[in-house]
Amino acid sequence: MPAVVLKFGREKSLLRRHPWVFSGAIATVEGEPGPGDTVEIVASDGKSLGKGAYSPYSQIAIRVWSFDPNEEITPAFFNSRLERAIAYRRFMLKTKPHSAYRLVHAESDGLPGIIIDRYEDFLVCQFLTAGAERWKKEVVSSLEKALSPTGVYERSDPGIRDKEGLPPHTGLLSGKMPPDLITIQEGPCRFLVDIQHGHKTGFYLDQSENRAAVAGYSEGAEVLNCFAYTGGFGVWALKAGAAKVTNIESSAPALALAHRHAALNQLDDAKVENIEGDVFNVLRAYRDTRRQFDLIVLDPPRFVLSRSQMDRASRGYKDINLLAFQLLMRGGVLFTFSCSGLMPPDLFQKIVADAALDAGREAQIIRFLSQSWDHPTALNFPEGTYLKGVICRVW
Repeated sequence: MPAVVLKFGREKSLLRRHPWVFSGAIATVEGEPGPGDTVEIVASDGKSLGKGAYSPYSQIAIRVWSFDPNEEITPAFFNSRLERAIAYRRFMLKTKPHSAYRLVHAESDGLPGIIIDRYEDFLVCQFLTAGAERWKKEVVSSLEKALSPTGVYERSDPGIRDKEGLPPHTGLLSGKMPPDLITIQEGPCRFLVDIQHGHKTGFYLDQSENRAAVAGYSEGAEVLNCFAYTGGFGVWALKAGAAKVTNIESSAPALALAHRHAALNQLDDAKVENIEGDVFNVLRAYRDTRRQFDLIVLDPPRFVLSRSQMDRASRGYKDINLLAFQLLMRGGVLFTFSCSGLMPPDLFQKIVADAALDAGREAQIIRFLSQSWDHPTALNFPEGTYLKGVICRVW
């Protein structure tokens, strides 16, 4: 087996079981490992630290499969890791009426670079790294044996594959092609999901618990749902008795599904207003006409793609939260999120606080939010917690 020898002192993170080895930590590479090949990770003193997938094109040169030097990385290894992830979801689903959820959450389920989401009887996979790509067939075979899905579809189209030297890839991996739209159940709500062309793998599964949380503040409220996608937060709000929901979304296809969700959930269509447009511009227009809301949801796309973009992204978060505070009635509630993994939670909280200050509003945080139960975070991989949010109440 090829081996990667680390520079002196660079084994500390691995001793804490962090699953990444950066290229700058490597002293020498013994053998000729190709992209995705399994390599032994060796400290400068010769001690074996485990085994991982080699990626010669990425700054993250190795993603650790196992910290046990004696564990073999074989199809049986992937069977075992998948069985463990599936067992956790089955246990949790005993009390959660969901037919769509994340089945494997990459490093936090011990499978770096592998994302698997379930929508009814279809599985959607993302193989984002060289190691994940190397073992794709074995993972799909294990899924077929464990779950007998109707179909397994690949959505390996995020830009992270560029950094791994991999082209994007989408298409059927096994079984039947998914229909154009799949109807899923999330608590009392139903949604239409386009797993072939929708955002991420088709739906924002990481927000399921936060959508349910919105329901607790929605009765009788006029709700503004910004960056609405297919209107998930709005559906939960209307189910809980909201007086009206306004969805703002720049994507026409997504907004078309939001419109269909009212009928799918037997909601009063007259209580829903769907606006196609740029959220920043629409909110400025609302501010200028002094329109106000009882509850506002801000769930923007990822603003921070690299550390060099942090200042610009912070200004974007500040701007959107400032507008939201200006539009909230006294006693109103703001659900505000950042899905940017590089955005520190303390900085995000400071940005929201500064936005309230500049808006001339006094507010309090009444709850901190994160991603849902099916997106766990391994204790040795804090980067697994990427979604952060707060519920703020204006005094």
